[in-house]
Parts: sequence; C-alpha cells; structure tokens
Amino acid sequence: MGLKFHNDDDVMSDINIAPFVDIILVVLIIFMVTATKIAEKSILVKLPSAATGEANPDTLSLGLTLLENGDLLLDGLKITPDALKAKVKTAVDADQDVVIRGAIQEIMNHPELTSQGVDFILIAKNLERIADHATNVAEDVILAKLARNVKHASKLRG
Repeated sequence: MGLKFHNDDDVMSDINIAPFVDIILVVLIIFMVTATKIAEKSILVKLPSAATGEANPDTLSLGLTLLENGDLLLDGLKITPDALKAKVKTAVDADQDVVIRGAIQEIMNHPELTSQGVDFILIAKNLERIADHATNVAEDVILAKLARNVKHASKLRG
C-alpha cells in the first residue's frame, strides 16, 4: 500500500498499517524480555523435593479392567463383581479408619489442632463418598456396556 495521489476532492481511505505493526511487535518483544526478568527476580518458589522416586509401599492402588466379553480384572486377575465390591470397600474403609484414628489421636495430644483434625476426618468421610460414587459409576458402565445389573445382583438372584 504505497503512497497514492488523490485529487483534492477525493477522500483518502487507504491507511498504511505496516509502521503500526512494526511498533507493536517491538513493544511486544520489549514486554516479553522485561517480563521474564521481572518474574525471575520477584517470584521465588521453593519446590519440594522427593526423598525417592519409587512408589510408597504404604499406599494401595487398584487397577480395574473391564474386558469386552464382560470379565472384570483387578490388578490383572479375574474377579467377580461382588468380590470386587467387597475388596474396594475393605480397602477404602481401612484407609479411612487409619486417617480417622490418626486425626483423633492428634486432637487428643494437641487440642489446639482440633479444627484441623476435624477437617481431616471430614476429608476421609468425603473420600469414602468418592469411592462410593466411583463404584456406582463402574456399576453403571457394566450395565450400559453389558446390560448386566451388578448393582442389585444379589436382590435379583433371590
């Protein structure tokens, strides 16, 4: 869009935006360089360091697989829906009991930490509810995929 000559009566409607774009790009580059320098000096983050990269042996992890033929695998081993439900419930309840006992012990030893202890107890209860919801979702997936009602299987059998 170079320079165009117009008659005095014509309105000049062409605008050359190349200089404007050049200025904006220079301002953007200046902003990016200065922003990184400011952020490096003003934000000091102390990152936690792990003692080891290995899995914690105290934690329990369950791997569940639903095969196309309807079989359930728990950690690679075939399992019935009722046995799976019992296994998950046992694992969740055991973890919840450990957290609640620990929180109660801390409240007894340090009464000033009562609020935090109650928070931990409520968190444990809510995690149990999450596990219950996950069980419900798994049962719904089995119902949708295989048309098998495992949620009320014991009631349906007899």
